[in-house]
Amino acid sequence: MSAKPATAAIVPEWYGAFELKRYYQKSMALGVGLASAFMLLVIGSVLVYQYIQERASEEEAVAVVRIQTLSDIAPPPSMTAAKPQVAIAEPDIAPPSIGIPTPVPDEEVVEEVRFATREELAELSAPVAAASTSGEGDSVVVDIPLEEYFPTAEEFVAVEEMPVTIHFEKPPYPEMAALTNKTGVVWIKALVNKEGRVRDAVIVKPSGSNVGFEEAAIDAAYKNIYKPAIQNGKPVAVWVSYKVEFKEQN
Repeated sequence: MSAKPATAAIVPEWYGAFELKRYYQKSMALGVGLASAFMLLVIGSVLVYQYIQERASEEEAVAVVRIQTLSDIAPPPSMTAAKPQVAIAEPDIAPPSIGIPTPVPDEEVVEEVRFATREELAELSAPVAAASTSGEGDSVVVDIPLEEYFPTAEEFVAVEEMPVTIHFEKPPYPEMAALTNKTGVVWIKALVNKEGRVRDAVIVKPSGSNVGFEEAAIDAAYKNIYKPAIQNGKPVAVWVSYKVEFKEQN
């Protein structure tokens, strides 16, 4: 009989529960250690960064001065020392006793009434100029007549008789209006003085068309003649209003 060749026995490596538990505990400890180290590293980095930022801001606020324009540069200190100010005491002077009123009872008060003389009244109404240096000593009486009073266009003047038109100057039809066939109405307000002449004239309501109606009406208003207004039997200056119609000329 031939002998069988010897073969190596293959024995598989089996892991039991004891080996798996030991490997699991080792891996768990290693993972927890690495995670803890990473967290500590992150927290330390944040704290170090905040500390560096705080130090940098403190140094910049204290030591760094930013100059952007020439006006930010302060002037140099004065080379001369400021003179010390010496306090000067006010002199102790007693108030004057003359001229200070002394209170007295009402029944002891004496009223001094002085009336102006005729000479003083005459001097007030007609003041005399001071004597000249030449020695002539002539007196000059100021006697200036009052200027004629003219009311404003908005002022109401009460009169017994309004002005009456003696001559009414018809304004010419403007050339621009004739070329464009324009018509219009202009209201005029004129100041009639005591002689019946027009002293001033204004436009109360324009025609609304810029063809020369207003200018023609104003020019013609100064050529009108009136019988002046009467108040208390005397002529007075007063404003009158009237309208001027511009129609097409045939």
